[in-house]
Amino acid sequence: MSSTASRPAASDRAAARERDVVRRALRRQASRLRDRRRIAAILLTSASFAVIATLIVARGDTAGVDAQAYWAAARAWLAGGNPYDPSGPYLPYVYPPWMLPLFVPWALLPWDVAWFVWRVGTIVLLLWTYDWAYRRHPLRSALILAALALPIAANLDTGNINLLLVLALWAAQFSGPVIAGLLWALVAWMKWLPVVFLFVLAPRGRLYGLISLAICGLLSLLLLPLTIVQLQVLFGFGPRPIRLDYLVFVWAIVPWWYRHPDALWWMRPSTWPRVRAETGEALGSWTSLRIRLRRYLGLPA
Repeated sequence: MSSTASRPAASDRAAARERDVVRRALRRQASRLRDRRRIAAILLTSASFAVIATLIVARGDTAGVDAQAYWAAARAWLAGGNPYDPSGPYLPYVYPPWMLPLFVPWALLPWDVAWFVWRVGTIVLLLWTYDWAYRRHPLRSALILAALALPIAANLDTGNINLLLVLALWAAQFSGPVIAGLLWALVAWMKWLPVVFLFVLAPRGRLYGLISLAICGLLSLLLLPLTIVQLQVLFGFGPRPIRLDYLVFVWAIVPWWYRHPDALWWMRPSTWPRVRAETGEALGSWTSLRIRLRRYLGLPA
């Protein structure tokens, strides 16, 4: 009898614990909904994603011109053709010739499937990064997303590789030094502008990044005839408008900003005299400059 009576009592205690867990969860969510900053973050996030989705849907089947250029170039290269042919039905491929194999596994898919994989994969990875950022600083992340909504939509519309490069810079900041340096170098050699993001890497990652960048340059030199053709196509477009879609690279700074103990120190006027003094000391002494450079690259001073 005692064992029979203890079973209902145990089940009652388990049910009570479950109800207590549910009540605590509901109270936590209710307290969050009373937080005006969190409400503002939710509204901004919803509005930003609504704008992005609206612009994507508005383009319909006419989207993906940049991604189609990568897809067609890889297929032309596999068929023995000229991936840099500017007279084809697609936009020309303008990236280093030795990077073409990176597009091949994806380019083997039919275009409709390849475009679906490209866009949906980019969106899923972007949402993962936003989830990481939002959990740490909801309102700040929502404001950044709102400011970048139009550039993000433009990149998702054309299928430009910018967003994937931004995501690669995110991955670099959560990787070991070798992988981090390699990812940064590939991104920087493909678009050049991201070279300024060397600072987001850990010191030893910067060292491997510069080594990987030198290897990228060597590969382009080894394929110099095709590299010359690439540069001719790249600079043959004539004058271009200001590329607002490049603003998405701001998103690559977020992990560094959120994890840095004092990321905005350089904005405080109280730090400027010290920075000027340290800069003057480094520029005035080769030994001081060498020590600072070695520390920046994670080498023993």
